[in-house]
Amino acid sequence: MITSLLIANRGEIACRVIRTARSLGIRTVAVYSEADADALHVREADEAVLIGPAPSAQSYLVGEKILAAAKETGAEAIHPGYGFLSENAAFAQAVIDAGLVWVGPDPASITAMGLKDAAKALMAEAGVPVTPGYMGEDQSVLTLAEEAAKVGYPVLIKAVAGGGGKGMRLVEAQEDFADALASCKREAAASFGNDHVLIEKYIASPRHIEVQVFGDRHGNVVHLFERDCSLQRRHQKVIEEAPAPGMDAATREALCAAAVRAAKAVDYVGAGTIEFIADGSGALDAERIWFMEMNTRLQVEHPVTEEITGVDLVEWQLRIASGEPLPLAQDQLAINGWAMEARLYAEDPARGFLPSIGRLDLLQFGEAPEGMGHGRIETGVVEGGAVSPHYDPMIAKVVAWGEDREEARLTLAGMLEESAVWPVRINASFLVRALHQADFANGDVDTGLIAREGEALAQAPAPSAEVLEAAARALVPASDVAGFRLNAPAARTGWFLLEGEPVEIALGGQGSEAPVGSVLLAEQGAAWRLTPWRRDGAHGGADGSGAILAPMPGKVIDVAVEEGEEVKRGQKLLTLEAMKMEHTLTAPFDGTVAKLNAEAGQQVQVEALLARIDEAEAG
Repeated sequence: MITSLLIANRGEIACRVIRTARSLGIRTVAVYSEADADALHVREADEAVLIGPAPSAQSYLVGEKILAAAKETGAEAIHPGYGFLSENAAFAQAVIDAGLVWVGPDPASITAMGLKDAAKALMAEAGVPVTPGYMGEDQSVLTLAEEAAKVGYPVLIKAVAGGGGKGMRLVEAQEDFADALASCKREAAASFGNDHVLIEKYIASPRHIEVQVFGDRHGNVVHLFERDCSLQRRHQKVIEEAPAPGMDAATREALCAAAVRAAKAVDYVGAGTIEFIADGSGALDAERIWFMEMNTRLQVEHPVTEEITGVDLVEWQLRIASGEPLPLAQDQLAINGWAMEARLYAEDPARGFLPSIGRLDLLQFGEAPEGMGHGRIETGVVEGGAVSPHYDPMIAKVVAWGEDREEARLTLAGMLEESAVWPVRINASFLVRALHQADFANGDVDTGLIAREGEALAQAPAPSAEVLEAAARALVPASDVAGFRLNAPAARTGWFLLEGEPVEIALGGQGSEAPVGSVLLAEQGAAWRLTPWRRDGAHGGADGSGAILAPMPGKVIDVAVEEGEEVKRGQKLLTLEAMKMEHTLTAPFDGTVAKLNAEAGQQVQVEALLARIDEAEAG
């Protein structure tokens, strides 16, 4: 068995590999960029090596630095995780040439499956069904247009070196082909350094179904059944599950057998995924499922396979890289229950899924609801850490298992509903809505579902009246709230800022004996900040100190006063732009600007001290 392992990656996958390696008694080495100096994977590894500045092109993508780190620390093997250099055949060969163990497939296998056109040709020779289309060398506009016409519109133009939805265009009619081709080639050249494309028949109601395969160096290849990754947004997977809804035994047997043939065709060793596209317009049928591509690495969604098979796929990777045979034969593998995984991202669905970066002042993951299945969190961040602008903004993979699909779905929804992050925005509410969407709940899903339902799924969440009222009472002194009488209306209301927007909230019950300056609300996977507000626009500290605090994260676009200046109650101090709106902050009373911490153009976080007003002496 390998005794020491360097993980050439970061985030949750690095933490995931470290966890299994530790259980096997393997010493672990992390690599990190300057931006990741305090990252969780650095803390969890036995040793860590700085490999460069924050940009991945100067750190995680520089193979020479990773090899130097392995040499420096005496690491015996390198695990690439996924992304970065995981499917780089040249790096894999460099690891081998350096006398290290590469925890992955042979470089020749990576190369064979690296280009979509060559891979499809190879699969066709191996008897694996491939989507009708054109994969030829002639890349002239005329030939490609003629081949598209032969396939029949609509067609997909796909970069042969593409992935992640880049270098792909859907063409509905012949007159649109030339422009789409030119655009696709430009994107492919910029993203992959290769502008060659292939033409594929477009499947109107496609489902993305993939099969986990594993091979060893003793000639054995097995499959670990299928996953359904059809719920996607702009070709990016959102929720994955195993097994696939509607998959009968005969179709599963045919599909998985094709995946094993595909792996054997390239003498595959280690963990790999054969991806298929299925016609979802009717019941799943092996005659309407075709090979798309192979991922020659561990997949992001591998935990759902682990949950239904009871297999630790990382352990298998390490054992096979150590020269051991596969731990289990095909007839020893079986499906138990159902699993789902949701990708929890630092992004704001209500604002076009814009990434949200910054410090994680609150990081709370929900647990499986009582009486349901069980849950699992895969993360690479901790409370007090930060989401960096330099890397993928994934917060965590939230994984749920249940006895059946319904239990897995409700377990996952419950875990997401109880998750909360602040001040970074997350997509938990979006994921919950997707899980409860009628078609998805019924197992009737294709890759276009989110595009069709996107507006309803992405709407901004709002806290319930009950949660708002409870939070508001924590901000108001008990003496300011009249006694609550059953079956009677609230005696008064108060004005507050909810995410910077004025709201009037009924105040029933009792106020607080020790009111605070702000309250953080968390409900249904979302979080909000509630602060006291005076309708005249004054916004001082809760204790009347004259502290002018930012009511939300935003940008200072105007500062109307100077330090030392005398101001009148209600006078404009500065303007903050947040959530596409301008918010004017004014003086809470007559006084002097004793401190000014803001300047135009400055980005500020919620509750940042922007200014302090000293109250004028009476008389």
